[in-house]
Amino acid sequence: MRSDDRDLAAGTYASKQLFGGCSILSWSHRRRFETALELVAPGGGRPLLDYGCGDGTFLALAHERFPNSVGLEVDPGLVRTCTARFGHLKGVRFLLADEADALPAASFGTVLCTEVLEHCLPDAADAALARMRRLVMPDGRVVISVPVETGLPLVVKQAARAVAARRVSSDYRHRERYGFGEFLRMLAPGDRQPVERPVYETAFETGVPNRYHGHKGFNWRAMRHRVAERFHVTETHFSPVSALGPQFASQAWFVCVPR
Repeated sequence: MRSDDRDLAAGTYASKQLFGGCSILSWSHRRRFETALELVAPGGGRPLLDYGCGDGTFLALAHERFPNSVGLEVDPGLVRTCTARFGHLKGVRFLLADEADALPAASFGTVLCTEVLEHCLPDAADAALARMRRLVMPDGRVVISVPVETGLPLVVKQAARAVAARRVSSDYRHRERYGFGEFLRMLAPGDRQPVERPVYETAFETGVPNRYHGHKGFNWRAMRHRVAERFHVTETHFSPVSALGPQFASQAWFVCVPR
């Protein structure tokens, strides 16, 4: 394994999602990163913001195309480890999300936010979207991805999580479960939020509480409406295979421009 790959594989998420022991899960997550690279490509060379950068994997993969980039995270531990792993990449910085308020408005030609908003409580989701709106340039684009947790994809994902709990990772043993009626409502929820979403609470290493949702009850269509309150959603894509549409998708992608 090359040194660059070792840096990637050392990430909390990349080690499970890209370099884990399940080929189907690895392929699906690789397609997510490939889709993200495709959708942000028109902004290549302009400053890039990765809102909710996780373990920094995307910024490392995109560094050639986006040499001037910032990764934001709410977890101080992730900011520290990202800086340690990728601090050698010239032009890449990692900041706490609150520090973004000190950045000048319209600082970024492209803003990416992948697999973040589904975990945010409503107020936090609104705050994140407001930050993205402030930080994107007037002629920039915002690319947002969220999981598809409705219809047939929900059936497949819940089955895959059950298998993974036994074979791949102990993390999946704590997966969220649906009651029979809840599951039925999530098969065709329309634009509604038909299932109460559990709220979980942990704390960061600083002692600051972290309140968040899992995936249970998340409806990508309802989130698209929320995004459209601040942005024009010009395109909607799906992965891992966009042509198959939401009925066979793992993620939905919204390509947006400022209102």
